[in-house]
Order: sequence, then structure tokens, then C-alpha cells
Amino acid sequence: MTGTVQSDMEYCEDAIRHGSLSFHSASLLLPKSVRDPCLALYAFCRLADDEVDLKEDKSASVHDLVARLDQVYSGRPRNRPMDRAFARMVEEFDMPRALPEALIEGLVWDAMEKQYQTFDDLVAYAARVASAVGAMMCVIMRARDANVLARACDLGVAMQLTNIARDIGEDAREGRLYIPLDWLDSEGVDRQELMRNPSATPEMRRIARQLLAQADRLYHRSEAGIVCLPKRVRPAMFAARHIYAAIGSRVRANGFDSISQRARTSKSTKLGWLGVSAFKASASIVLPIPATIYAKPLPQTEFLVRAAAIEKEYVSGWSDRFLSIMEQLHQHDQKNIGA
Repeated sequence: MTGTVQSDMEYCEDAIRHGSLSFHSASLLLPKSVRDPCLALYAFCRLADDEVDLKEDKSASVHDLVARLDQVYSGRPRNRPMDRAFARMVEEFDMPRALPEALIEGLVWDAMEKQYQTFDDLVAYAARVASAVGAMMCVIMRARDANVLARACDLGVAMQLTNIARDIGEDAREGRLYIPLDWLDSEGVDRQELMRNPSATPEMRRIARQLLAQADRLYHRSEAGIVCLPKRVRPAMFAARHIYAAIGSRVRANGFDSISQRARTSKSTKLGWLGVSAFKASASIVLPIPATIYAKPLPQTEFLVRAAAIEKEYVSGWSDRFLSIMEQLHQHDQKNIGA
């Protein structure tokens, strides 16, 4: 196996710097012992997302990702920087396989161009592509209390809802639709027309507002989990929470128009939130833990909480579900071939 630990980490960091400026900014506040495995995790997640999102043969990309995951968990990762770094992280922290599998299930849904009838259905998607990453980060931070994991999953869903609110126009122009279909029906929006000619109508602005309102509720709940994390990682997690929420603030400043313009946060805004986050982390040492720490996990994220807490019988059941979702992808492929 070629490549040193340092060179692999430099590769991962470069990938994150170009792929997610918000995460990279927040990660600067992490101690190196936590930052490096988090970068390895995020780089692999970025790779997984790009493999499905950017490749023409999405089904082949998903199957290749599963093969790569098999190799990682068998201790024989592919001879590539991200795979090697991810494998080291999996071994060091005994990462439950159900968590990266949940992420891949969300990517399978993308490959199948799945749409979501209700908001609850959308949250189930966000749980897989975002909360699974939050749960894995908790494992890296050795914070496997169920209440803390539940709040990390809240943060993941909030971030994904912010992404969706920001990218309504971009997604529609690329043939993707994440908005709950019953929300569109309630607003009288024709989904075909939305995909053909997205426009910042009052109806679409209200939908963006709804998404961000739901995200704000979960951002608020997530803070109770952040104050229960080890002291040295709290500044970075507060930063991730606030830098991402600032994207939603930009959407609001644009009049909830995320179709004719794309919300962006400036470098100075990110730096400002880094300072605020460091202050909040210090204050959290002496303040009482918010009662919201005891809120039940979202029904859609409960399986992640249980998997990260290593309830073996639940993890075993999840493996059967993962095999089922891969079979659904195979059937989807066969249907398209026959069409």
C-alpha cells in the first residue's frame, strides 16, 4: 500500500477545501486528533456523493461504492488516499458499518431519482445523507450517548433542509426535485412546470420559508447536544451549526428566492461565526445543559442513534434492509433497460 498517513490526510483536506468550504472552515477549530479522522470521513462522504451525482452510470457508481466499503471493512482498502484514510478511521474508532451504509442508501435513492411525497419522507432522506454523517462524527468524538447522537442527527437534518432550500432552482434545472410533493400540491404548483421553467413565484418562496423554519427548529434542538460534547470539539460544532444556518439567513435576505439566485456566505461571515462559536463554547462550560437534550430522536433518525450506540441486534436487522435497497436499485435498472 502506497502513500503515507500525512500525504493521505493532505489529499483529504484538499478535497474538502474545494468541496465544502463551510465544513472546512468549521473543522479548523477541531484538535488534530479529531480533525484528521473527521476529514477522512468527510472526504469519503464527498467522494461517495460525487460518484453518484457526477457520474452518468449512477447504478454502477453505487455498486462500486459498496464494493469499496466491503474492502474497507475487510481491512483491504483500495490503494487510494481517501480509501486508506477512511479505513484507518473505521479501524481506530470501530465505526458501525450501518452508518456509512445508511449514507449509501440515501445515494441509492438519488440514483433512483426518488421523490418525496411528504415532509416526513424528505426527513428520512436527510437522515441518510446528512444525519448518518453526524452520527459518524459523534463516534469519532467518542460521544455515543443516545441523547447526544439524537441531537447530532437533528443537526444533520437541519443542514440538509438548508441545502434543499438554497438549491431549489439549481436542482430543478438539473432534473432533481426534493420538495415534498404534497407541499407543491398545497401551493398549487405544477411539478412538471417547475422542472421545465423554475421561477421565484410567491408559492416557491413560501416553500423555501417552510423548509428553513423546519431547519431552524432543529438547529435550536441540536445545540443541547453540542454542549454535551467534549469541551475541545464544541467550538467547531457550534461553528458548523452557525455557518450552515447562515446560508439560510442569506436565503431569507434574498426574499426566499433560491431560484434566480444562489445564497452564499462570505469569508468574513464565516470568520465572524467562528469567533461567536468559540465564545459560545466557552460559555457552555458553566451554563446548564438545555432540557431539549432529552427530546426524543426524530422517528427517521432513531435507527442511526441505535446503530451508533451499538445495539447489535438492530445493526443486524439493518444489514438485511441494506441488501433490500440494493435489490430495489437492481430492479430500477432492469425497468429502465426494458423501457
